[in-house]
Amino acid sequence: MKKLLLVGLFLVGIWWAISNFTGLATQGTYHSIILDFREDVGAAQIEDQVQAIAQNYNVSPHLNSQFSLGDHVFVIETGQGNTPKEMRKLLETLKKSEVSKYTEFIEPDYIYSISFLPNDPDYSKQWNLRSINAEVAWDDTKGNGATVAIIDTGISPVPDLAETKFVKGYDFVNDQEEARDDNGHGTHVAGTVAQSTNNGFGVAGVAYEANIMPLKVLSASGGGTVADIAEAIRFAADNGADVINMSLGGGGESQLMQEAIDYAHSKGVVIVAAAGNSGENAAAYPARYPHVIGVSALGPEGTKAPYSNFGAGIDLSAPGGSKNGDDPAGGILQNTINPETGESVFESYQGTSMASPHVAGVAALLKAEGIKDADEVENILKQSALQVKDDSLNHYGAGKLDAAAAVKLANHGKITFRDFFRWLRDNGYLNPRFWIDGGVIALWPKILMVLGSYLLAWFLRVYFPFAWGWTLSTGLVAGSSGLFFLKGVYLFDAPQWPFRLLGSSVPELGSALQGTTMLNPLFASALIPLILIALLLGHTQWKWFAIGTTIGMAACLAVSAALSPGMLWLGDGAIARTFLAVNALICFALARLAIKPGGSTI
Repeated sequence: MKKLLLVGLFLVGIWWAISNFTGLATQGTYHSIILDFREDVGAAQIEDQVQAIAQNYNVSPHLNSQFSLGDHVFVIETGQGNTPKEMRKLLETLKKSEVSKYTEFIEPDYIYSISFLPNDPDYSKQWNLRSINAEVAWDDTKGNGATVAIIDTGISPVPDLAETKFVKGYDFVNDQEEARDDNGHGTHVAGTVAQSTNNGFGVAGVAYEANIMPLKVLSASGGGTVADIAEAIRFAADNGADVINMSLGGGGESQLMQEAIDYAHSKGVVIVAAAGNSGENAAAYPARYPHVIGVSALGPEGTKAPYSNFGAGIDLSAPGGSKNGDDPAGGILQNTINPETGESVFESYQGTSMASPHVAGVAALLKAEGIKDADEVENILKQSALQVKDDSLNHYGAGKLDAAAAVKLANHGKITFRDFFRWLRDNGYLNPRFWIDGGVIALWPKILMVLGSYLLAWFLRVYFPFAWGWTLSTGLVAGSSGLFFLKGVYLFDAPQWPFRLLGSSVPELGSALQGTTMLNPLFASALIPLILIALLLGHTQWKWFAIGTTIGMAACLAVSAALSPGMLWLGDGAIARTFLAVNALICFALARLAIKPGGSTI
């Protein structure tokens, strides 16, 4: 029985930790506390409470702004010099103080900030990355571990690819291992996928921690054969590519290429291809093949670029650029080479060739997040895309690429080890001082209440032998701690009061109903145990639920008296402690009287 109890407590602790993980967005730092006074509280009462807080806690509550008067929203500045422990202590103290009776809620005034912004000096010119919400996606993944094969004109080692990771590729045009670019197109495409980012130079890429596999199938003139492209597809699939990008196309259908595509798809490779730039009502090949994500191009304004193909074969749309004459602002800016001199340049290109690597880059982000199946990656990309309702000619396919929405959908309902580690770090659990200075005090009372209730039950069992049963155990939990881990459960748009009630013990039900942390004396007393025993004592089985609840409440009230005696109407001083302690003794006495000598069966 003791082993089972210890295992049960361990599982409850793990469940509590995971249930209270509500996402990194709600974790963080704060230097101020929000007080939202109830609408039915008068201005004079609010003023009295504000002055009392100022005097008792040496702080200065004030309206958040001139627009906060109607909602009665006040802010208490705690100061950046306060430690997290001091801020938590002030927050919890306020929640248990007299002011909580006059407020709708008291909560941290969390500090939110912009998402990660790379320090590349020309990143501001990359409207395309902002339009797919890359910055938000980077908070979760940057593509580390994924490999993207660039089947193109090759890739040259320009400065802004110096920190990009490369894996072994091949030049199928010249039949050699080094796949150098002699056109500029492939290097530009590779930059969109994984330009070296946050390196204080040049521009950024979509999945800049991904590996790039250079596969040259197009010559300096930009042309190449189906045979070379098909071989490159198979090479990529056999050498660990997770994603293939083909910013190329033509009008002929090829069985050889179709077989190569099917082969790569069978190995879990996501294949992305440009739709073509002839403005026709059909995508070019290979974008039109099954198992290939065909991508049309968007201009800076978010509409289909004039040159982009549309219609049959379009699965998604992504930024491809649309320049006004020689103005580079509307194009896709990346580091590439001048094909005539081979020198490094930053050029603004436009085309579905530029749109395709955006999708390939986001596919790499999904692969890095553990989505292995190619069809699942494609489905996530399509389901997360921003839909365009009035699209009878299929300019946009499933919609406009959204990197942040895709990553969020991929991680829906999933808590990774990295997330859990961050949660431990952000909440202080990895700091040894946290365990010494009482940082886990919120969990300890519940553990003490559960242990205390079982110890009291074992003590009574010595003098009044009885058999254990589920009704007694249920009563012990209900009276002592409740299903406290449910209080941390958050379901979007779902009412929270059911979780508050289920997560509360019997003494906490009154405060759960009133939405406060202060115990209600009517519930945190011997009144409910007395009623339960009076009603159920004559029932063979359910009397043990009443007895268990009474014992559990004795433990709960005793621990509350010692650690957190905050009560409505009675405050948190000696009066409240005495009230709780006396009622804990009464509950224990009631349980002892209800257990008759001579043994009982449950």
